[in-house]
Amino acid sequence: MASTATRTFARAAFRSTPLKTSSRNTAFALPRQAFRQQSRRGYASEPAKSSSTGLFLGIGALALAGGAGAYFYSQGNGSIFSGSAGETKGLFVPKAEDYQKVYNEVAALLQEKDDYDDGSYGPVLVRLAWHASGTYDKETGTGGSNGATMRFAPEGDHGANAGLVAARNFLEPVKAKFPWITYSDLWILSGVCAIQEMQGPTIPYRPGRQDKDIAACTPDGRLPDASKGNKHLRDIFCRMGFNDQEIVALSGAHALGRCHTDRSGFDGPWTFSPTVVTNDYYKLLLDEKWSWKKWNGPKQYEDKSTKSLMMLPTDMALISDKTFKQWVGKYAKDNDLFFKDFAAVITKLFELGVPFDETTQQSPITFKPTA
Repeated sequence: MASTATRTFARAAFRSTPLKTSSRNTAFALPRQAFRQQSRRGYASEPAKSSSTGLFLGIGALALAGGAGAYFYSQGNGSIFSGSAGETKGLFVPKAEDYQKVYNEVAALLQEKDDYDDGSYGPVLVRLAWHASGTYDKETGTGGSNGATMRFAPEGDHGANAGLVAARNFLEPVKAKFPWITYSDLWILSGVCAIQEMQGPTIPYRPGRQDKDIAACTPDGRLPDASKGNKHLRDIFCRMGFNDQEIVALSGAHALGRCHTDRSGFDGPWTFSPTVVTNDYYKLLLDEKWSWKKWNGPKQYEDKSTKSLMMLPTDMALISDKTFKQWVGKYAKDNDLFFKDFAAVITKLFELGVPFDETTQQSPITFKPTA
């Protein structure tokens, strides 16, 4: 794998359709391109020696002045500086078009690798970006997407992160092709890409995250426990700085993907179209009748009509709590409002704890979808 650069420097087809088992199975069976077309929406580290101290200070100043972050790299032996003939070395300042190339590469892999779950790695990429960001603690300023500490066993092995090695491995070829981008920036960029490629809203993206070492790993228990209720949700999300409306909007990500018995212990998808961003999650919460699933696994709900969908205790807390339920109703009725609020709150989540003032002055990048 190519050496990593110095990182410290620097939609309407599914809307309002009848919720039948047959429609779910048909959607899953569609060829990838046909599925996209039919679901397309109209909007879319040693310390420096004394002799080189001045040099490294100069490098740091240049990196901070580089807008989106400056990266020193060399092709050959992977060192920052080298005298070997034929190596390319120096200051590389990535621009918006460079990040768009990374986006396009992730999108191409999403199109090529359709053998995961319901035909897309998209949902698990969103989950990776979400879980990398959701460890933030506003009181201590620790955690968040700035660090990519899930690379290390203490955090990567946390129960809430089970299965995310699939997403991290999926992105390794991208990291090898673009060694200048940090894992921290790559994971968030990939989450943005996945949302947009799955017909979701446009998510503005700012680079500037720096990878950290194992010492920055966060303690277990900072991510939501799906077996809990509304008090737990508020405890977890308020620690990050979110209010009730934002909690409900973020929960809309459950329109995507599914649970696995060998990971969380739960099983099944939340919606009939788990690879398309819609407001169906909210519609289903309100319109379907839900009952406890009779099985040997943890407590979860299933829909009475088809018994093919599931909801978690944390999901049902959104309609048992009066304040939460008001927002569930609003998003169930208005997909555009959900898209607007989801884009705003997921952007906030992805930027928690990132020192943009020190790493970038660049305006947010708006990526052009490929689908």
